[in-house]
Amino acid sequence: MKKIEKIALFAATVTALASCQNKERYDATGIFEADAVTVSAETGGKLVMFRINEGDSIEAGQQVGLVDTALLALQRKQLSSQRAAAEKSSPDIAAQAAALRSQIAHQKNECDRISRLLADGAATRKQSDDAAALLRTLRGQLEGLLSTLDKNRSSITESASALQYQKEQIEEQIRKSCIAAPIAGTVLQKYAEQGEYAAPGRPLFKMADLNAVYLRSYFTASQLAHIRIGQKVTVIADFGGDEQYEYPGTITWIAQESEFTPKSVQTRDSRANLVYAVKIAVKNDGRLKLGQYGEVRL
Repeated sequence: MKKIEKIALFAATVTALASCQNKERYDATGIFEADAVTVSAETGGKLVMFRINEGDSIEAGQQVGLVDTALLALQRKQLSSQRAAAEKSSPDIAAQAAALRSQIAHQKNECDRISRLLADGAATRKQSDDAAALLRTLRGQLEGLLSTLDKNRSSITESASALQYQKEQIEEQIRKSCIAAPIAGTVLQKYAEQGEYAAPGRPLFKMADLNAVYLRSYFTASQLAHIRIGQKVTVIADFGGDEQYEYPGTITWIAQESEFTPKSVQTRDSRANLVYAVKIAVKNDGRLKLGQYGEVRL
């Protein structure tokens, strides 16, 4: 009887030791995370289209929603009409100056004719002076007309340019009314529904690339000497019970400052108060989920 009790005690001791050894097979623990992106509305208006659901996989640049652009489209048409009208009102300088140019050409010929008559004694000096004065007057009128028409055309051109800039601003607002995914990934949370009012800056949904996740783990100061950026490690994902899977991981970031050990994190040295956060990149095979517990083995 005593022999059986000794055997049972020995088996229990071995089991306990094995259990302790399994518990010590990690160097750090943490939680699986991903770089999430929160997409917000850039313009205000009714969500006339918002076709996504939590869990959907979407591509980078894919349009998933649209804020009502009816008023913006009307404003764009109005600006286009105003710009076209402004351009049509631009003066035709050549046409408006043609009459004066013709008079100047005629008066120049008249001055030449009187000069020849004056040389032959058939005209007086006063006639020659009057003809020359009239020519100068006509040239002055032409110069003033050209200056005025040029200023008017410049003003109209600037007005048309201002209208074009306003139109481009409206087109930019229309572009921003189209809600698109900034990255390829999975929709994690949805904060609005089709038909609701979107305001600038209001979050609409959150997404992340779940193909490349990382384990945020914590190491003690004494362990820092054994880790470096780029180092290959083994990440163990815990799926509950005895179901665990190992993944190759790479250390991509080590915190420069220490922090107090989070309550949900265990370290090999349970007495450690200050730890350093470390990110370990892991290629997700589809089984890893955000918030899942994981262990690290150096």
